[in-house]
Amino acid sequence: MSQSLLDLPSQSNRFAEIILTNARLVLADGVLDGTVVIRDGIIAEIDEGFSRTPSAIDLVGDFLIPGIIDLHTDNLERQSEPRPGARWPSRSALLAHDAQCAAAAVTTVFDALCLGDLGLDDGDRVRTFREGVANLEALAGSRLLKAGHFLHLRCELPAADMPDLLESVADHALVRMASLMDHTPGVGQYADVERYRSRRARGGMAVTEIDTHIARLQEQRGKLRASNRRFMLNRLHCLPIVLASHDDETVEEVAENHADGIRVSEFPVRLEAALAAHGLGMDVIAGAPNLVRGGSHSGNVSAAEMLTAGAVDALASDYVPPSLLEAVFRLAAGDVPVHEAVALVTANPARIAGLSDRGRIAPGLRADLAAVHTEHGLAAPMAVWRGGRRIS
Repeated sequence: MSQSLLDLPSQSNRFAEIILTNARLVLADGVLDGTVVIRDGIIAEIDEGFSRTPSAIDLVGDFLIPGIIDLHTDNLERQSEPRPGARWPSRSALLAHDAQCAAAAVTTVFDALCLGDLGLDDGDRVRTFREGVANLEALAGSRLLKAGHFLHLRCELPAADMPDLLESVADHALVRMASLMDHTPGVGQYADVERYRSRRARGGMAVTEIDTHIARLQEQRGKLRASNRRFMLNRLHCLPIVLASHDDETVEEVAENHADGIRVSEFPVRLEAALAAHGLGMDVIAGAPNLVRGGSHSGNVSAAEMLTAGAVDALASDYVPPSLLEAVFRLAAGDVPVHEAVALVTANPARIAGLSDRGRIAPGLRADLAAVHTEHGLAAPMAVWRGGRRIS
């Protein structure tokens, strides 16, 4: 008699043979009712049909998908400061962030940490960056962390301290991705200056203070953006790091980025920018929360519109790890085949990041997997394995 998920301990023996059966296997080219055999943390066999092996784990017809790969999440920042001004112990924050990722079926996470102080809350972001790097370095490889973690450097181009911060971490082994950020009011995500003013006013800033802050940032951008951009590109050019632009707004911006060797456009804020990037062969990453919420929280182009236009290659959680799975199965409930929707958070991010050992259910790849139950229009991970070890 096969076993139920409820009968299993939370930590399975990585090196034992594990058989997952009676599952809807989401493969690269479709869905197969079948069985996966795991040996030594690697997918060894994929078989059609139900396994009668007594030790097989019955997934009762749930989907079995590859573990999700999240190329950009700011969630560690939110765990480090769960309320404004309330800092949480940094290692506890990392463990909470990691647990949330694992529970959301994210087995590989790129922690997007901010390099550069633009004022207001950015000083705390720099602190989170420094502590995050130190903590990931200390805890990498330990069983305290459930998911696999890499670093995604969010480099604020107009920030005076960005070059020194980048220099301190550029050669770190965990750095796999870096994005060129510019959060100056009047461009990119904050192109609508009035919307930016309203947001700061809701945070309690006086009108005169907001205007002074905006003028300072715009002046600072004029002085530093170009030189900092060139420093960043030159410093990272020869390293095995994926370079991404961020919040692309115009066709001209996209062309400049492509000419400089940038091959990923994440969270473009205008449809024409997404289409231009896609037309140049760049990979376009959209925000899963944008899709789940039905639009951008900043008033920019919707992820649904970009998907309809065929200009999205991958989704990232941005600030809500569970949004990835929800976005996938919302798409699958519409007119997107489930294997194509799942690829947006698994196979495609793996390809973009150069992770050839994961992202698909195929023999020889890592057994990073998630059993997903769907009901009442919702999708929930029932069990998650990373390298054959049960992590959630």
